[in-house]
Parts: sequence; C-alpha cells; structure tokens
Amino acid sequence: MNKIFLRSSQYIIAFILVIMPFHAFLTVWMNSFIGHYTIIRLWKEILILTLLLPCLFFLSLKYNLKKLSKTSILIYLSIVYVLLSLVIGLIAYITHNVSLKALGYGLDINLRYIIFFWLCVYISKNTSWLKANWLSFLIIPGLIVIIFGLLQHYLLPADFLIHFGYGSSTIVPFQTVDSNINYIRLQSTLRGANLLGVYLIIIIPAIFYKLYKSKKIANRILWGLSFLSSLIVMYYSYSRSSYIGLFITLSILVWLLGSHKYRKIILIGSSLILLLSVGAFIIFRNNQTIQDTFLHTSSNSKSVVSSNHNHASSTSTGLRDVVHQPLGRGVGTAGPASLYNNHPARIAENYYLQITQEVGIIGLMLFVGILAVIAVSLYINRQDSLSLILIVSLAGISFVNLLSHAWADDTLSIVWFGFAGIALSSKVFDDSFRPKIK
Repeated sequence: MNKIFLRSSQYIIAFILVIMPFHAFLTVWMNSFIGHYTIIRLWKEILILTLLLPCLFFLSLKYNLKKLSKTSILIYLSIVYVLLSLVIGLIAYITHNVSLKALGYGLDINLRYIIFFWLCVYISKNTSWLKANWLSFLIIPGLIVIIFGLLQHYLLPADFLIHFGYGSSTIVPFQTVDSNINYIRLQSTLRGANLLGVYLIIIIPAIFYKLYKSKKIANRILWGLSFLSSLIVMYYSYSRSSYIGLFITLSILVWLLGSHKYRKIILIGSSLILLLSVGAFIIFRNNQTIQDTFLHTSSNSKSVVSSNHNHASSTSTGLRDVVHQPLGRGVGTAGPASLYNNHPARIAENYYLQITQEVGIIGLMLFVGILAVIAVSLYINRQDSLSLILIVSLAGISFVNLLSHAWADDTLSIVWFGFAGIALSSKVFDDSFRPKIK
C-alpha cells in the first residue's frame, strides 16, 4: 500500500509544482465557466490534505522519532510554529478578534507551504523521480510564464485577460505604475506584477545556471536568449523590490559559482554596479522615466497617494501594532486574510511584520528559525544545483518580503518550499523510511 501511495503521490506533487505558476490564470478562467471562484482556488489545498493524512499514517508506522537526524530542529520548529498559530488563532476567534473566514484563510496562507514542504520531504525521501526531474518541473513552466509575458508586452492588448474572466471581482486584467496608463505592468499568468517579479527570482537564477553550465554553442545561445527574455519581463513588471531581490540573488550566485581568484573581481564589479546605479539615480532623479519607473515620484502620476507613501505608512502602522501587542492578535488579523474581518484590514506591506502582528514576536522567531535552518541546510548542500538555486533565490525573496507579503502568495510559497523539500529530502531524516522506489 505504501509503495502505491508513494508512486501516485510523486505525480501529484509534480502536478502541483508545474501548475502553480498558472494557478491564478486557470482558476479565473474556470470561474468564468462554472463560478464558485473560492472553491476552485482551493484545489491545491484539497490535494495537499489528500496527501497529508496518509503521510502521517505511514510516518507513524515507519519512523522512529528517537532517531531524528541532526536537522531535527527543523521538525520541532515547524510543529511548534503550527501549534502556536492554531492556538493563537483559536483564542482570537473566541475573543471575536477575527472572523471564521479570516481565520481559515490566515491559517491556509501561513501554514500550507510548511505542510507542503514536509510532504515533499517525505515523498522525495522515498522516491527518486521528483529529484531526478526537478529541473523540468521548475524551468519549463517558468519559460512559459516568460513567453506569455513577452506576448503581453509586445503583441497583446493591455486588457487581453478580460477574455478569460479577469475583472474587479477576481483579478484585475492589468496594473499600472501609480495609475499611469503609459506604464503597463506585466503580470503574465501570476496574480499581479509584483508577484511575477518575485517568482522570476526563482526562475532567472535557474536559467543563468543552465547558461553558465552549457558547453555547446547552440545551448548557450538558447539559454542566453532565455536569460535576456526573463530580464525583459522582469523589467516590465516594474517591481522595484524584485529588481533589488534579483540583484542580490544573482550577485550571490555568481559569487558561489566563481573560483576564489575571481571572487575579488566579482566583489569589486558588484560594488561598482551598485555605486553606479546609486549615482545614476541621484544624477537623473528628475528624469521623467526614472521618476515613473523606479522612484514612483512622477508629477504625472494619477494616483492620489503614491506607493512610496503607502509603504511607509503601512510599515509604521505595523510597527506600532507590534509594540502594543507583542504576543500578536491572532492568525487572520493581519495581511491579506484581514480583508475578511469586520474591522479595517491590517496590511503592513512586510511579511515579517504580518507574522508578528498575528502570532507575536515568538511566532516571528519560530518562522525566521525555520527559514534559517532551511537556508543553512541548503548552503551546506550547495554542490547540488537545486540547493544552490534555492539558497540564492531565498536571499532575494527574503528581501522582497521586507516590502510586501510575498510569502502569502500561493504560487511563490508552494513552488519555493516544495522544491526546498525535494532538495533537502535526503538531509532531514535518517534511513529508517522504507521502501524506496524509482
């Protein structure tokens, strides 16, 4: 029975990883035919729960908890974080600080990727197919997202997605920079432009790695064009935080790929690029294009309140909430889930602040601890190409989450943590799992 379950589970995991970059597009399109948008969006959670219960059953039968590996701290951190979220969320509901819908949505967006991570660990520990084919599951969907983004910019009308059900009740068909129609932001098949940008922080280093490792001229040309195309799509997302996140990611990747004698050149080159960029911003800060696309301070903006002001105001409010309630108000009381409460939403535009607003400073420490242990494990295993791509992308994504709720996006969190589970499956548990299948 376990063999049958493992064999079918690996295909379900692969299906989730491949479909997630198109999740927003497909769910909106399906909604235009059959309705029930909220239920349709839960397809991945249904599949995850379908896998979770059998996994817990087989885990209890096959695994001796006294034989946890040296990375068992990650297991304990995850369990405590999940339990803390459930307890504080339940208290918030009982005390009427959160509605049932907000609580459910908050638990979903905060915990689904951690649960999915452990599912991928368990299933990949006992199979080899996911690890052997991870590159196709990551890059092929990413290339499709990039191609569609190019079509959006160069060929398709801005409101093209209206034909697939996009609108005010689902996802807006396009976004602009500070309501300036001259600057249409690409979102491809993702939920928005910023989410496209942060998703590309995973895909672009994978493409760059393939370019770096290619020996044949034809392959170099192919991956070079793919890399250039991905940068074009990233640029026209106009996601400033993703620009910086990608710079951090690629700088670390080049540093880790380079030999010791070239690292000084890399360090000097990166520093020069950074200094030149800062100097260019200062010199050309009054340039209309720079104001529109990078600074968002254009006098031509049609937005009543600039995005810069929104960021600053939201962060300030979030910090005040943490000071007044250091133990948190409950899951669902902040972030995207708080939109479903009967009181004003709390959007800090900072994922770490959101976690602290919900489960307090202790919850934040647990969450950061989970990321830190995963990061250290990936770094130790960086000779593996998947681990290398994930550790460098984590650096960029972690920065982006200082300015947005990126981990709350289902595509980003499930894709990154899913592949992290595959990458670390051989490092987290000992060899007491049986049987292994191909």
